[in-house]
Amino acid sequence: MQTNIHPDIAQQPNVSEAQDILRSCVHCGFCTATCPTYQYFGDERDGPRGRIYLIKQLLETNEVTDKTQTHLDRCLTCRSCETTCPSGVKYGRLVDIGRGIVEKKLSRSPRDRFIRWSIRKILPYPKRFGFLLFLGQLCRPVLTGKLKAKVPPKQKPSPWPASSHPRKMIALAGCAQSLTTPNTNAASAKVLDKIGITLVEAPKAGCCGAVDYHLAAHDDGLNAMRKNIDAWWPAIEAGAEAIVMTASGCGVMVKEYGELLAGDPDYADKAQRVTELTQDISEILANEDLSQLTIKEQKPTAYHCPCSLQHGQQLTGGVEAILEKAGVPLTKTKDKHLCCGSAGTYSILEPETSQKLLANKLTALTIDQPEQIVTANVGCQMHLETKAKVPVKHWIELLEPKE
Repeated sequence: MQTNIHPDIAQQPNVSEAQDILRSCVHCGFCTATCPTYQYFGDERDGPRGRIYLIKQLLETNEVTDKTQTHLDRCLTCRSCETTCPSGVKYGRLVDIGRGIVEKKLSRSPRDRFIRWSIRKILPYPKRFGFLLFLGQLCRPVLTGKLKAKVPPKQKPSPWPASSHPRKMIALAGCAQSLTTPNTNAASAKVLDKIGITLVEAPKAGCCGAVDYHLAAHDDGLNAMRKNIDAWWPAIEAGAEAIVMTASGCGVMVKEYGELLAGDPDYADKAQRVTELTQDISEILANEDLSQLTIKEQKPTAYHCPCSLQHGQQLTGGVEAILEKAGVPLTKTKDKHLCCGSAGTYSILEPETSQKLLANKLTALTIDQPEQIVTANVGCQMHLETKAKVPVKHWIELLEPKE
């Protein structure tokens, strides 16, 4: 795709990268066939190809309208289009750059600015988010309907193993996951302990940076990444084998630290090392002897593979292989490539579309009448849980050794 960048915008950060991505697009349209929002809205501008043209128009004219902002906002950034694209267009990166430019050039309504600011100043900070979550859970017994569904019940994590092994790995506690589904990391620690690996959380590590970065607050997102690198670095220098991701949404972000901080002379090398060490928990277990793990509950189980795992990290089939090997009976599902509608903060900012996608996903997951649903990302887990008629868990909990 030929591009002629406007001279007034050519020197802005990442514009040259955006131009390279635009030029890799051949306008074939294969991406539209697997785009959830194109299927929902039926509008070319709500598919990857249309959004690519909107970003191209922005870079060539240095002008933007509220319609461009609307169509970029509607994108889930599920990256299903990247899996489909025969040309390898890095669409997720392009839309992040485009949103960053639009955010600087076009003002939002006071209401939208407040909502986005609130998300960015609460969700990535466990103490702030935890206080509001505590209030919501305290009032949950008297709440009804949609409001009650939005407040996850309090989850009591199992205790972490007390034993220590020569092999050490780092876990990211995360922001939302550490409060809403704390048993995910606890279960991971117990599973890894069983096969001779000690899992530890760095106390000063926080949000992976995705909340800020994907809401076009790029500088704040990059600062969060730097803080995590600083928190992990002593353990990395001490010989930690891996940085284990139990939330695939965080995993896809951390795996891109090396790329996003490549221009920072103080952090480029460290960020690249973090990227190299980062693995999803399924990648870790795929290379280990799991014969000591046994499954006591043989419930028919539907597995939802998050977009951040199958499209963002290009990891498909790994979780299913582990569960099947462990003896978990997996039920049939359909439309596995489509997003559940959670998509980070999307369920908050675009609730109508999100709820439609959720309904479609639950229908697809329950065609074979499972007794439970498992997934690999906290956002998907919480989103599915709001409407699912069966329990929703992180898949690692099925492998958790019972005391």
